[in-house]
Amino acid sequence: MKLLITGGAGFIGSAVIRHIIANTDDEIVNVDKLTYAGNLESLAEASDSPRYAFEQVDICNRAQLDRVFSEHQPDAVMHLAAESHVDRSIDGPAAFIETNIVGTYTLLEAARQYWNTLEADRKSSFRFHHISTDEVYGDLAESPSPPAGEGAGRSDVSERGEILPLFTEQTPYAPSSPYSASKASSDHLVRAWYRTYGLPVLVTNCSNNYGPYHFPEKLIPLMILNALDGKPLPVYGKGDQIRDWLYVEDHARALYKIVAEGKVGETYNIGGHNEKQNIEVVHTICDILQELRPQENSYRDLIAHVKDRPGHDLRYAIDASKMQRELGWFPEETFETGIRKTVEWYLNNLNWCQRVQDGSYQRERLGANA
Repeated sequence: MKLLITGGAGFIGSAVIRHIIANTDDEIVNVDKLTYAGNLESLAEASDSPRYAFEQVDICNRAQLDRVFSEHQPDAVMHLAAESHVDRSIDGPAAFIETNIVGTYTLLEAARQYWNTLEADRKSSFRFHHISTDEVYGDLAESPSPPAGEGAGRSDVSERGEILPLFTEQTPYAPSSPYSASKASSDHLVRAWYRTYGLPVLVTNCSNNYGPYHFPEKLIPLMILNALDGKPLPVYGKGDQIRDWLYVEDHARALYKIVAEGKVGETYNIGGHNEKQNIEVVHTICDILQELRPQENSYRDLIAHVKDRPGHDLRYAIDASKMQRELGWFPEETFETGIRKTVEWYLNNLNWCQRVQDGSYQRERLGANA
């Protein structure tokens, strides 16, 4: 296949490109605007390949998208370009509306026009894969136990024996933040283009990703870098928010399997089976750093509980059984193995961390002044 990947210089997009170039014979066209979180250094392993091409294009620019489709003639689209940081969406929602909603609409129309020009065999095999988030489902904290029956999904049991529901592909949308609302909107657009125009789409909703090349505004890299600098480790509220952590390279494998083997019109939830409270994650990072970069005082002493962000969802958790059952995908990393690899990567790549922050972000608090 020749794959047009939007947002390929971002955290998840670059992992997908590295995976495809390293493990397949497919060709890649990377379409990225190169905003603050996009970095071509993340693609150093792939960019020398003759099967890789880069186009610096804004997905809101229809004329440029039409040119890219015409020149490169892709067999599929993997749409990862998005504004993705909840705190930034609280401070400035306009960019999220523009990129995540208007950009997705513009890309859908460009893809639909191109798809309609293809000959029958290429038209039938074309795919538009839209990558989204579990945050569109809202908060599981107050959810009732799921009903029994087909499509209800499985549930986890807490240490106290409580039934804990999981997000399934049938979970109704209830986004809480400007970010998740914009992603929910884009999901609805993609499904409407399938239902109305027949564009062959796939939709995926994933849990929290972590791993190498993650921009330092997100929890795990922020904690690692602040700890190394002896700065406070800001934990929102009590740190009792629960997320299902998915190692980014496991996610990349899942996304490729879906675009290659997934059923048109279907939604697939992708999770890591690693539910952790934020404070647990921070403690784990501190303990690994104490082992690898020991210091006299415990890194845990740097933890500072700060005012929670507005509308903060308490718990997300994914039921990924459909992925396992229908496509045979399972995450390879546990949280314990993945977080150690992640901490080690940051320790070995501090120059990359400094370069991506220069002039754009200095690990300041975002989303606090709603």
